[in-house]
Amino acid sequence: MEPVYVVDGARTPFLKGRNAPGPFSAADLALQAGRALLLRQPFLPGDLDEVILGCASPSPDEVNIARVVALRLGCGYGVPAWTVMRNCASGMQAIDAALANIENGRAQLVLAGGVDALSHAPLLYSETMVRWFAQMMQARTRGEKVRTLAALRPAQLLKPVIGLLKGLTDPFVGLLMGQTAENLAWRFGISRAAMDEYSVGSHQRAVAARAGQRLDEIVPLVDAEGAVYIDDDGVRPDASVPALTRLKPCFDRKYGRVTPGNSSQISDGAAWLILASQQAVDHWRLQPLGRITDRHWAGLDPALMGLGPIHAATPILLRQGLALADIDLWEINEAFAAQVLACIAAWETDDYCRQQLGLPGTLGTLARERLNVDGGAIAIGHPVGASGARIVLHLLRALRASGARRGVAALCIGGGQGGAMLLETVA
Repeated sequence: MEPVYVVDGARTPFLKGRNAPGPFSAADLALQAGRALLLRQPFLPGDLDEVILGCASPSPDEVNIARVVALRLGCGYGVPAWTVMRNCASGMQAIDAALANIENGRAQLVLAGGVDALSHAPLLYSETMVRWFAQMMQARTRGEKVRTLAALRPAQLLKPVIGLLKGLTDPFVGLLMGQTAENLAWRFGISRAAMDEYSVGSHQRAVAARAGQRLDEIVPLVDAEGAVYIDDDGVRPDASVPALTRLKPCFDRKYGRVTPGNSSQISDGAAWLILASQQAVDHWRLQPLGRITDRHWAGLDPALMGLGPIHAATPILLRQGLALADIDLWEINEAFAAQVLACIAAWETDDYCRQQLGLPGTLGTLARERLNVDGGAIAIGHPVGASGARIVLHLLRALRASGARRGVAALCIGGGQGGAMLLETVA
């Protein structure tokens, strides 16, 4: 196969949703990150062969958001652009699509990434309210309109459907994503204390990464009022176990362990990578960050979707003849602390490895010091469409910063799937 390189990348700060639309639309986020990235390249936007963008929740006026952003970036009419959606792995799916096209010789230079502005997720009318509108539109006489209007109840208008809540509910098993995390906590005996401790560690690592200037993939955002956003604003330097202990479970209020404090944050953000063939690297004299040498997609029970990372990463390890300890750094997206801890526990559980992963026994222990070394989505945030691209980009930068060679980026996917990529740095 044609080798494929990641030559550069950038992301916006991830901005925490605050129960109101944030200052940037999804297209604005992708535009600002993409503009900063392309301005420092030796080629022009029009030299790209295509633009691929993952987005799980595009707004109605940005349905093929990749094309909207590509045109605003100045790629020109002749550069095709398309949008992909694989829930939490939309950004990683965009990278995989770029890989495939470069490997097959259909492209040489591709801009791929992910974006979501979850704070802009819509409020919807209920089906009852929609039917009322339809009846009002069909009413012809004044009497029909008066009778239809009299049938309207205030509660129908005042109880809109939260679009984001529907999007975070699995339609097959009828569970919120947080409820699937509760399933994993009970299955593997993960305590509330362990979840909260892990979550505090995520914030502490993100704070340390910021202080150590290890998040240089972030480019600033500037809003319409001139305000500048330079950092992920959900990171809490004051995070502590006692503070998280005071939070109440939100998915199983009586017996649950999953709280807002040990879950990923609902965020707005974008992340881009530039992928190139050997020919493009040579032609433009590019300096690659690394290569993506293998990837895998897996399916599993939607009620246990948080275990997707191990179902996707294990086949890669087996194909490449690698053990957990052979991977220098791991990025497993922190949808929930329970979910990451369950992945670690599942690899250490003989029955699960034999029955679900087809292994002869346990795979071993994933060392905590190699996992999410600069924090994860619990601290940084999880704009669903962007996270898959963020973890690939940051993993490559973390590998180079530490002088390490090999890493795996993986994440769980709503609907019962997992995605993983094996990355290697290049000299």
